[in-house]
Amino acid sequence: MTASVSDLLELLGLFVVALGAASLLPLQSEPLLVGLLLLGEQPAWVLVAVASAGNTLGSVINWALGRQLVRWQDRRWFPVKPAALERASGWYRRWGHWSLLLSWAPIIGDPLTLAAGVLREPFGRFLLLVAIAKTGRYLVLALATLGFT
Repeated sequence: MTASVSDLLELLGLFVVALGAASLLPLQSEPLLVGLLLLGEQPAWVLVAVASAGNTLGSVINWALGRQLVRWQDRRWFPVKPAALERASGWYRRWGHWSLLLSWAPIIGDPLTLAAGVLREPFGRFLLLVAIAKTGRYLVLALATLGFT
């Protein structure tokens, strides 16, 4: 099977949008994934893998930012509002690393990954839990879209 340039651009676009959606930018990758699944031009497992990889990498960037940028959290330009960071840190302190299984969730997921960096979550455990959460969300979405539920 050979991939065309347009196939590769679709996958790159999905990767970039999924990465951005895991950042603090107001992006959503789900509509793009659903659209590509419905087109049926790419294998579903490839689309889920690409979206998962991009979204997980976006969370890794949040973790890294949390490790480095916390010293500037009182600055006006800091990407997370103090209340959101405190809420995510509270969840994280209460539930520990298991709260990362909610990293897929809207509103709290991205700040949770930032809080994990702030609170010095070990990278290996962070990556494993976030990858499980992100891949699980996209897998459920793909199954629901394609009618396998």
